[in-house]
Amino acid sequence: MAGRGHRFDPAILREYDIRGVVGENLKAADALAVGRTLGTIVARGGGRSVAIAYDGRVTSPGLEAALVDGVTASGLIARRIGLGPTPAMYFATKVLDVDAGIMVTGSHNPPTHNGFKMNLGGMPFWGQDIQRLGEAAARGDWIEGAGRAEEVDIMADYVAGLRTGFRGDRGLTVVWDPGNGAAGDVVSALCADLPGRHILLNEKIDGSFPSHHPDPTVEANLAQLKDAVREHGADLGVAFDGDGDRIGVVDGRGRVLWGDQILAVLARDVLARHPGSPILADVKASQMLFDEIARLGGKPVMCPTGNTVVRTRMAELGAPLAGEMSGHIFYSAADGWYGFDDGVYVAVRLLDYLARTGKPLAQLRDDLPVMVNTPEIRIDTDESRKFEIVEEVKARLAGMAGRSVDDTDGVRVTTVDGWWLLRASNTQSALVVRCEAGDASALSRLKAEILEQMSLSGVTPPDF
Repeated sequence: MAGRGHRFDPAILREYDIRGVVGENLKAADALAVGRTLGTIVARGGGRSVAIAYDGRVTSPGLEAALVDGVTASGLIARRIGLGPTPAMYFATKVLDVDAGIMVTGSHNPPTHNGFKMNLGGMPFWGQDIQRLGEAAARGDWIEGAGRAEEVDIMADYVAGLRTGFRGDRGLTVVWDPGNGAAGDVVSALCADLPGRHILLNEKIDGSFPSHHPDPTVEANLAQLKDAVREHGADLGVAFDGDGDRIGVVDGRGRVLWGDQILAVLARDVLARHPGSPILADVKASQMLFDEIARLGGKPVMCPTGNTVVRTRMAELGAPLAGEMSGHIFYSAADGWYGFDDGVYVAVRLLDYLARTGKPLAQLRDDLPVMVNTPEIRIDTDESRKFEIVEEVKARLAGMAGRSVDDTDGVRVTTVDGWWLLRASNTQSALVVRCEAGDASALSRLKAEILEQMSLSGVTPPDF
């Protein structure tokens, strides 16, 4: 049945989720429309129920209530999981009799932001799915029914599932920092059942994020964790983003391990059990990681950036492990989990590996080849130009001697000095740049090359 319809602000219909600023371009009416539209899609496919959860932001309970109203207006059962991390919602879609899942979360964004991550039939709902949802809502293409809501407590089962990732019998000293995000209660319950000594920071869920911003990919946000690791003589520290699907790690000497370094350590464990298996990483990852996977006997696979893209590709290839520089790391059913990104489960698996091997994380980090690189640099660009600029650079590089160009996602250019990357962000009006080399002088030459290419396309990047 067609109704009056609802028009979303196009800016909130992102590639991987629906996300905006609450009170500005994201309101309860948007949540209601998301519930009604996804509910209609589920009902027309013969489904009966949707799992719904929310993070710790102040605005999340209100948006969740509107979502529930939308799903039940479609004649479905809204199974309310309650407050928790995004991976708990994914877990619910695996263990409950539901056909879809919706998470109310602003992830690692500021407290004023919020949105929805969606899952349909056990797989991410993204890209063109989200655009079609927006079109269906605008038409008011909704069915109507008399559904109902029910509360379902899965958190104890979820924590028990996380605990299965630890098989060692040696306890470690670990500092945990959920950053006042949605994983706080889960981490507290988990630590009560793990061997070892566990120090919790910022475990109280607080959507104002009073201690620091919950984004473990920004080193400044790990300062408190580093200090606590040193103070307590801990073996390591782990941190999570606002909705608990990304991980940050600090070794016993207070040094950060970035996403590709974490994945390189975990690959040792996985490939010992699954020799020859593919392991996936995104295009921003260090060449060190791809070389390390090959050295360990695995098959390195480079993917476009985007946790939904990596997760989908992982399922297609049957890979046991995958990850991104951003700290999204995935274990599949082939190696004990469900194929979704779960920062807390990854932390448990890392502790398990360290406990079983007896090797300090700092030593494992030092065993990895040392590269000189830039961080991920974002350059604001007109939305209409960002993809054009990448194509212009790609065309100029075609056939250029001494360069190998990989266009998996943007252009990743390999020379004798190392590699540089230029890609268009899928979530912002920005270009993303990264360079890596074996030494500082080689890195300088790579920087000069990418600066020249960007200048030829009319872009004036910041100094980096």
